[in-house]
Amino acid sequence: MTIQEAQAIIDDWIHTKGIRYFSELTNTAILMEEVGEVARIMSRKYGDQSFKGSEENVDLGDEMADVLFVLICLANQTGINLTESLIKNLEKKTIRDSDRHKNNPKLKP
Repeated sequence: MTIQEAQAIIDDWIHTKGIRYFSELTNTAILMEEVGEVARIMSRKYGDQSFKGSEENVDLGDEMADVLFVLICLANQTGINLTESLIKNLEKKTIRDSDRHKNNPKLKP
């Protein structure tokens, strides 16, 4: 599915299953909660912390999908076309960082 399709599918889901969007402020808080859940998994799976027994079967992909879902909700609510925004963002990064990473000694093997 494309990003544009995802935005349309989620908008339809919100209006048929979710009744309406939560407010933008509420969705921003939910987004922070979901990002925190991803961070928790990352710190335990790839960092120095360990899982509690009940946390060992967490699904990182599902948590990332929660982040994406809420981000798309916010984009829909604020009239953002994420496809256009991502293209512009990649163009900006390409111009700004065309040599930056190649010349970074910290990234050399």
